Amino acid sequence: MNACVLHKVGDLRYEQVPNPVRKQGEVLVKIKASGICGSDIARVFEKGTYNFPTIPGHEFGGEIVEADDIKLVGKRCAVFPLIPCRICANCQTEHYAQCSDYNYFGSRCDGGFAEFISVPMWNVVLAPDDLSYENIALTEPCAVALHSLERAELPVGTSVCVIGAGPIGIMIGKWARLKGSSKVSLIDIDKRKIEFASNLGFETEINGKYDVVIEGTGSSSGLESAILAARTFGTVVLMGNPAKEMTMSQKTYWAILREELILKGAWNSSYALGKNDWAASLEHMKQLDLSCLVTHKFSFDKHADAFSVIREAKEFVSKVMFINRN
Repeated sequence: MNACVLHKVGDLRYEQVPNPVRKQGEVLVKIKASGICGSDIARVFEKGTYNFPTIPGHEFGGEIVEADDIKLVGKRCAVFPLIPCRICANCQTEHYAQCSDYNYFGSRCDGGFAEFISVPMWNVVLAPDDLSYENIALTEPCAVALHSLERAELPVGTSVCVIGAGPIGIMIGKWARLKGSSKVSLIDIDKRKIEFASNLGFETEINGKYDVVIEGTGSSSGLESAILAARTFGTVVLMGNPAKEMTMSQKTYWAILREELILKGAWNSSYALGKNDWAASLEHMKQLDLSCLVTHKFSFDKHADAFSVIREAKEFVSKVMFINRN
């Protein structure tokens, strides 16, 4: 099969590799769409994966072409990218995102920038037959967005402000609307993102104080804005991954104390029997209407162009996706 293979930092090649061999208990998935996450940029050009060579990519959807159960063949699916140890204390309580010894498609083992992948059936989330593969490939960030919002435990009518109007920020805003928030604002320093969010009907300025503020940038300025935008006794959810050390002013720290704010962290998504953000995302995908987020599409052999359009930022970019039309 053909795949985008990372041989070292900055060295991503489109080349032929052996087809994955399906083991018992696994399904072979023909990948139809695979999104580029911000973390993929860092993996390919800065940090690297945990070993080389590795096929990156953890946001993908496809068609099951081989399975122990023949009735699964032809079904559409998303794939939860984390493979838990099932042994540690967190796994025992189904908090798999906090697993202490996990594997992960696209960073610790081969992922979704390829024509095929073999995955444990446990990681497979079946999707509706009439849902597009592009929407299915958005399940991972959609589940992360839902998890971040639900960490706030917001009742109907809650006002929500999201710091960061990237794809996940917009998804959080759409989830907040769907769950009955009274006011949803998306804030960003990028004017193009603000214009995009405004065209989707979101407020794009901080107007007053909010019940819930979600910080999605992982920056010091984003953290300060989030804390200062929260009302007294409000909740701030931190979900943005920092690229460097973060600092906080004395004024902002005082705001946490004096306003008695609740600060919560959010990591990845829930994938448990009792609460499955992935199943919920696929169930509500059509209502959320996320297809507008896919602004650029490329074939795998055009990976250099796909990454360049993100890194050069000469034009507005929301979600860039690889499409496998074979």
